[in-house]
Amino acid sequence: MEYRNTLNLPKTPFPMRANLPERELHLQAFWQERGIYQELVRLGRDRPKFILHDGPPYANGDIHIGTALNKVLKDIVIKFHSMQGEYAPYIPGWDTHGLPIELQAIRALGIDRKKVTPLELRRRCREFALHWLDIQRADFQRLGVLGDWDHPYLTMDPGYESVQIRLFGELVERGYIYKGLKPVYWCAECETALAEAEVEYTDKISDSIYVAFGVEDGKDRLPADARVVIWTTTPWTIPANLAIALHPEAEYRLVATAAGPLLLAAELAAPALAAVGLEGGQVLRSFRGTELEGLVCRHPLYPRGSLLVLGDHVTLEEGTGCVHTAPGHGHEDFELGARYGLPVLNPLDDRGVFTGAAGPFAGLRYDRANPVIVEALARAGALLGRGRLRHQYAHCWRCKEPLLYRATEQWFASVAGFRDRALAAIDEVTWIPSWGRERIFNMVADRDDWCISRQRAWGVPIPAFYCRACGAILMNRETIDSVARIFQQEGSDAWFAREALEFLPEGASCDRCGGSGFDKEKDIMDVWFDSGSSHAAAMAANPELGWPADLYLEGSDQHRGWFQSSLLTAVATRGRAPYRAVLTHGFVVDGEGRKMSKSLGNIVSPQEVIGQYGADILRLWVASSDYKQDIRVSPDILKQLAEGYRKIRNTLRFILGNLYDYDPVEHAVPDDWLSELDLWARENLQRLIREVTASYQAYDYHLVYHTIHNFCAVDMSALYLDVLKDTLYTLGQDSRERRAAQHVLYQVAGALVRLLAPVMPHTAEEVWSQLPRLPGEPESVLLAAWPAVRGEYLDAARHERWGQLLPVRKAVSRALELERAEHRIGSSLEAKVTLYADPSRHQLLHECRAFLPNLFIVSGVRLASPGEIPPATGLGDVEAGVSVLVEKADGEKCERCWVFCQSVAHDPEHPALCRRCAQVVRRSCAGA
Repeated sequence: MEYRNTLNLPKTPFPMRANLPERELHLQAFWQERGIYQELVRLGRDRPKFILHDGPPYANGDIHIGTALNKVLKDIVIKFHSMQGEYAPYIPGWDTHGLPIELQAIRALGIDRKKVTPLELRRRCREFALHWLDIQRADFQRLGVLGDWDHPYLTMDPGYESVQIRLFGELVERGYIYKGLKPVYWCAECETALAEAEVEYTDKISDSIYVAFGVEDGKDRLPADARVVIWTTTPWTIPANLAIALHPEAEYRLVATAAGPLLLAAELAAPALAAVGLEGGQVLRSFRGTELEGLVCRHPLYPRGSLLVLGDHVTLEEGTGCVHTAPGHGHEDFELGARYGLPVLNPLDDRGVFTGAAGPFAGLRYDRANPVIVEALARAGALLGRGRLRHQYAHCWRCKEPLLYRATEQWFASVAGFRDRALAAIDEVTWIPSWGRERIFNMVADRDDWCISRQRAWGVPIPAFYCRACGAILMNRETIDSVARIFQQEGSDAWFAREALEFLPEGASCDRCGGSGFDKEKDIMDVWFDSGSSHAAAMAANPELGWPADLYLEGSDQHRGWFQSSLLTAVATRGRAPYRAVLTHGFVVDGEGRKMSKSLGNIVSPQEVIGQYGADILRLWVASSDYKQDIRVSPDILKQLAEGYRKIRNTLRFILGNLYDYDPVEHAVPDDWLSELDLWARENLQRLIREVTASYQAYDYHLVYHTIHNFCAVDMSALYLDVLKDTLYTLGQDSRERRAAQHVLYQVAGALVRLLAPVMPHTAEEVWSQLPRLPGEPESVLLAAWPAVRGEYLDAARHERWGQLLPVRKAVSRALELERAEHRIGSSLEAKVTLYADPSRHQLLHECRAFLPNLFIVSGVRLASPGEIPPATGLGDVEAGVSVLVEKADGEKCERCWVFCQSVAHDPEHPALCRRCAQVVRRSCAGA
């Protein structure tokens, strides 16, 4: 007889090989066809709300690994809260305006923006954005992200633009919007102003020069032959010099040198003179900075003076302590110039080319003018020394070119007007991790004005009108409401298609001169104002969502970006933050912690990961990483995670394979059928549910992964499932012991698959489709309720008892492994074990002696009497409190269960079987 055919061996169509890249597509088609997301929303209508507001990515190219990480984190949050019984809709959004899209569209389509009309350029930008939106949407869905993909919010939608205009109007009404001349970051390549959030600081090598300004009016304090020495790393700003700043309290010395008497700060005189190859001689005179205020130097290149002024921003860390000041090219310079009544000289045009105001340098681009200006200073005898300096410098976030600081007329939101309320609002928010609070608090505390105007075409226009007669600005509630109504119907293209009067209420006139002719503002709004309006345009405007959001979740760069722009627009108009909590994740780096770049060849594409491993592996990488710091990814890391995934999958496969004949209604069993091991497994399951749920609630997804993986690898595979094989395979199909074990396995699988669903939804759905289900349970795991902890299954005494038993099992396993290594045994069932227990362990082992052979997977266990001395060949284990002796098992091997026992060959009908197996086979044959 073939006894193998009498075993209850596992049967399941759930494959060991996942083949996720292909299988996931079928599961996603199932979600789509059955409308699983729509059903989630329908079921949640009357439940408590949890609103995660999606920060809009730019629709200007393929998603990268960092974008994938962000979307997966959001999807984990949404799926968890939905399964927890909350109404958690996900409305994805896209940032479809602004410089990132306009630049990419111009390059990709080969457009010369100066040769097409604004309307034509905007049409091309819209088409470009929609093209990439569709590609990104498909990629996000391929990640397994569920949401209302057919109805996303787009910053270029007319309804969105209309709300944005009204929000802007609220800031106008509160007096927070103004237009003024101030230095701002300016990109000559993109020909527009930029905000701080659009600036990146990277290394740049600059010319550094020491320049001597002769004294024109020393007011009897400085002699006529004296010269004041400045140091600068921006020679191109010398044509805009109008002053030299000194620190009021610093000591300055007039030092005799071979180049004549030079004035420098006392602390910096020696290193500065050494840098230009001069030796300092006699100190001719010393001054406090305040004593030199109002003296006038001569500009070395132009027939004008350079005033000595006082500024607290002057430091004595490097340079000369005499700071070249150009009010048209620096924030402190501008403020200092305003205090001293200096004009704002900015001799550069929008392209960074010198205008006629720069005299001999007119027509030169600022960077190409550097050597020309340095040479002119040398010819004038003003150049004392020159060098090269590597330093951190502001660059454009899009074109990566160095930026200028350039005074131009721009529109600003005065953050100073509501800064205190914004700081108070920050402290009402939960920041995850907590350092996020400090970061954004300091940024807002240091912020005065937000430059919100851009000199581009693709965006929402600033709804201002200029009187043709006197140039006064017309912008009030009535004009803004009128613009908003038209945008609601036609979108912001109307601004470029209609005349100014078509937007204005009938009879509108200039408040200053009464004129009735107007021109429209040409500038558009900062793209951060676009996305920063989403809390009003996409969230508050949607009755199914509400305001504020429960969570914003983005990368750490958004403290100066979307988190901040959203905070500022919300506080200015509603008095509080638009979010209750903000979760921040780090940036993705390679396995060595390096930034990803094409030049290093270390870019990991999410599309390639999905093509090789499947989305669930990429999602598992997201969950397994501690996102609170930079997140590493590499082929080796992904390979390791794939191994972890296989351990979880194979655990689930084993359970499914042993539930092939289990019906959760028909085969449910009472608690008194459960063995001690079953009870332990069921209790550990409750602890797993409790720990994993707490980790989800705390957004500690790496703990979710590691806790579940440990449960599958250690509690299940290495212990419970390993021990259960004898019960599941060899006992009668309907035996109490087997049905009890199946009952617990069913509970384990049902809970485990739901705990995994937010992280590995495809695998969880595949398991759910194979899992026996109770009547009324949903067709998708994503519609299933989150598992609850059954407190009645928790037993402190049992937990403590197993806390002592498991170290004993570990000691036995170690002893068996040593015997196996010496080839004295093969399978552990070839062994019998004698335990010499400490008094503290003996009673427990005596009480559990009946199931110890199963627990250790050996053919026999003898518990030595108290006082018996363990032999020298025994393996002692202090922690376990036992010494273990392994010997060859007695009796013969049963061909069916492989256990060695004395009862083999005693049954005449089945001489190759032990008594237990012979009885099972006989009953099985009789039943057949």
